[in-house]
Amino acid sequence: MRKLFFVLAIAVAGSFATLPAAAADCVGCHSTVTPGAVADWKLSRHAANDITCDACHGDAHVSATDVALVKMPTPSTCGVCHADQVTQFNKGKHALSWASYKAMPTTHQLPMAMRDGMKGCGGCHKIGNKSESEIAELRAMGTTHGNASCDACHTRHTFSVKEARQPQACQTCHMGFDHPQWEMYSSSKHGVRYLLKQNGTLPEGTPAPTCQDCHMADGNHEVRTAWGFLAVRLPLSEDPQWKADQITILQALGVLDLAGNPTGRLDVVKAADVARLDQASFDRERNGMLDVCGKCHSSQFAAEQMKHGDDMIREADHLLAEAIREIAGLYKDGLLPKPAAYAEPFPDLLTFHDAPTSIEQKLFVMHLEHRMRAFQGTFHGNPDYALWYGWSEMKRDLQEIREEAARLRGKD
Repeated sequence: MRKLFFVLAIAVAGSFATLPAAAADCVGCHSTVTPGAVADWKLSRHAANDITCDACHGDAHVSATDVALVKMPTPSTCGVCHADQVTQFNKGKHALSWASYKAMPTTHQLPMAMRDGMKGCGGCHKIGNKSESEIAELRAMGTTHGNASCDACHTRHTFSVKEARQPQACQTCHMGFDHPQWEMYSSSKHGVRYLLKQNGTLPEGTPAPTCQDCHMADGNHEVRTAWGFLAVRLPLSEDPQWKADQITILQALGVLDLAGNPTGRLDVVKAADVARLDQASFDRERNGMLDVCGKCHSSQFAAEQMKHGDDMIREADHLLAEAIREIAGLYKDGLLPKPAAYAEPFPDLLTFHDAPTSIEQKLFVMHLEHRMRAFQGTFHGNPDYALWYGWSEMKRDLQEIREEAARLRGKD
């Protein structure tokens, strides 16, 4: 046993011999304390290029008694070497995801384990940039993760570019209730072909786009879409019906008042950049996506597919607006108590699961689950999601809301 220990000690000591002194100290201790992190780092390009622990974490922490002195990296830390990527990231929607998380009224009502423990919305939205005071607040709550952003896709401590280029790198966050992009992509023809290429069924040269090919063209870390997350935009449509529906939805989102004037919440929407608020910004993202599509498809085909997506939003908006008007009518007639915090006389689409009645809960699901699937399924080339998980469910939601409204009016 002593001989085996002696051999292992020599091997370990030999492995540190080629490391700078500071790195050898870190690796020597953390090979026991956090062996997984050390194993990841050894596989990384950082290790191959002598980028050692202190470059990201500082050199103030030297023992188990001063762990609080460890510097936790932020995008600015990565920007010392990766300036272009961080500049692009800071201009994009991922950098704003923490701001949108903080702005949503319902996130502050979540249980502590979800909110402070980052097990709910914050588990993904932590990718967004934070102020120094917000980082200090997180650390004071005992949350030692969530400071960085780049590691959400380039998992620490390998920070692999190859990993971040795979569609599965997006899967952890872009799936589930309100944004099932992974499910839509992976079961679309695009996703199936790429997964078959990954497992070797199709040859390496097979055209098969990833999430990154379409949304991070040429490696651009900005990552935006023309319609934004909520699929609302300005200027409003010239189609009279769609324009009326868009106004109703914007009022239920709390960004327009009863007279159609902007509210204070519009500033929050602007800050979180979840919508395109002028024609130029919409056209910039739309034209960029058409350029990407044109690498595999004809320009005519690409334009047709985008128009189908726009048309699906119009159809979904009409169903949602009808449902909003049903509930607004119940408020107006005093048949459904309207919470004092809601804008007069509309339900609040951003209340989410905190909506106080079952009919308002149905509207929340209609908006954030089924409407999302209807238009996102269309843009992601997944007919099943667009129809059965999206538009069809919205039709059912509207019928149930109408029946409940009739019951409350005593007409059932």
